[in-house]
Amino acid sequence: MRRLLLVEDEEHLRELLKMNLEMEGYEVVTAEDGKSGFRLFEQQHFDLIILDIMLPEMDGLAVCEQIRLRDKEVPIIFLTAKDTAGERVEGLKKGGDDYLIKPFDLEELTIRIQNLLRRASTSRSTTEFDEYKIGDYTINFKTHEADSNKGPITLTQKEAMLLKLLVDRKNEVVSRNQILQVVWGYDVYPSTRTIDNFVLSFRKYFEPDPKNPIYFISIRGIGYKFVEK
Repeated sequence: MRRLLLVEDEEHLRELLKMNLEMEGYEVVTAEDGKSGFRLFEQQHFDLIILDIMLPEMDGLAVCEQIRLRDKEVPIIFLTAKDTAGERVEGLKKGGDDYLIKPFDLEELTIRIQNLLRRASTSRSTTEFDEYKIGDYTINFKTHEADSNKGPITLTQKEAMLLKLLVDRKNEVVSRNQILQVVWGYDVYPSTRTIDNFVLSFRKYFEPDPKNPIYFISIRGIGYKFVEK
């Protein structure tokens, strides 16, 4: 089930959208102000965000900007009562993917959500490759084994999935939310510590000096980056 975050301060509209989107088969989490919405984004995984621009505490443009510092891929749809070219351009500059003017047709919103989710699924699909070399090790993603003259390493399924994700996005920051979506799916969420422990294992396996990593780099408050040498 796809999870949506809806940040809207108008209670009636918020409840109406939540009800209709749940009828369409989505799981909908709501927030009534920008700070609460951003906090939910940091704590949970979402497949798409619907963001009102005029919000108390923290406006939608600021929320979008903060989200984009942590996740460049999650689709964001702006909702606004202002139909001005300047505001639309500003929203897109901040990282929004789509823009809907109030009042809007619920069917149109649903279609836009479907289109963005389909596009996101295509762009997030990992590159098809079976082997990759890190340092002295050659990793086989079909057998979940890594071989070198030091001896073989057998990876768990989750380790292989996370390693392939990081390698596929080499030299890019991969957020914890992206890791949750690709490796653990939509319904099961490990603790942050679980992800950290996986990366610590990768450093132990593949780094010349695990305490001074050159391949698996932590990006504080966001996630991790695999750097190709």
